[in-house]
Amino acid sequence: MTQPAFATCDFCDPHRDGVPPGFAVLPPVFRNFASSEPFCGQVVTVQCFEDNTTVKSVLETEGKGRVLVVAGAGSLRTALVGGNIGQLVEKNGWAGVVVDGCVRDVRELAPLKVGIRALASMPMPPMKRQQGLVDVPVHVQGVVVRPGDWLYADDDGIVVSSQPLC
Repeated sequence: MTQPAFATCDFCDPHRDGVPPGFAVLPPVFRNFASSEPFCGQVVTVQCFEDNTTVKSVLETEGKGRVLVVAGAGSLRTALVGGNIGQLVEKNGWAGVVVDGCVRDVRELAPLKVGIRALASMPMPPMKRQQGLVDVPVHVQGVVVRPGDWLYADDDGIVVSSQPLC
């Protein structure tokens, strides 16, 4: 799927003196673990903690250019996305994944043609307790992200908006 051309800086420039409701910039704590190309799409959310069974089940569905935002509570103890799940992202047409937590299998993620952003890499696998919530408002590094929001990520950062920006 071809992504529209955009620059997150251009989205932020008009808001230097105040951020309108429905627009937010995620803190600059996310690293790029796959394609360095910008990506964007409408948001699907998963809230989980050190358990990726719900993440996997969502990514097994058709992505149609959407972005999965995984609210993993910033845990640095286990990975929520690895090589096998990364392949699902690409295979099923997701534009990307933003993980408020860790990934693993970094060498397997690197060649993928989708966006994968996370806080860090961690070789420890996640639990498999079948816990997680889908399509609920989540907190990601202090920013509320809602299902249906639009997420835009490039080399300068990640912007979330309640309305499409391009």
